[in-house]
Amino acid sequence: MAKVQKTAMLRITQVKSIIGTPADQRGTVRALGLKRINDTVEQADTPVIRGMVFKVKHLLKVEEL
Repeated sequence: MAKVQKTAMLRITQVKSIIGTPADQRGTVRALGLKRINDTVEQADTPVIRGMVFKVKHLLKVEEL
């Protein structure tokens, strides 16, 4: 039987508003699946997601699961 690797996850919460931020940052927050302050999503811990989080880290709170 093949071994199944458990994927690391990130819990991402929007803690600041996107009002007044550049359009590319607003798009990044939306692409992460966040719609409003205090929205929380769980995403797989991949280099793509890490890069998106890094771009808007001043608007988010990130926890590793």
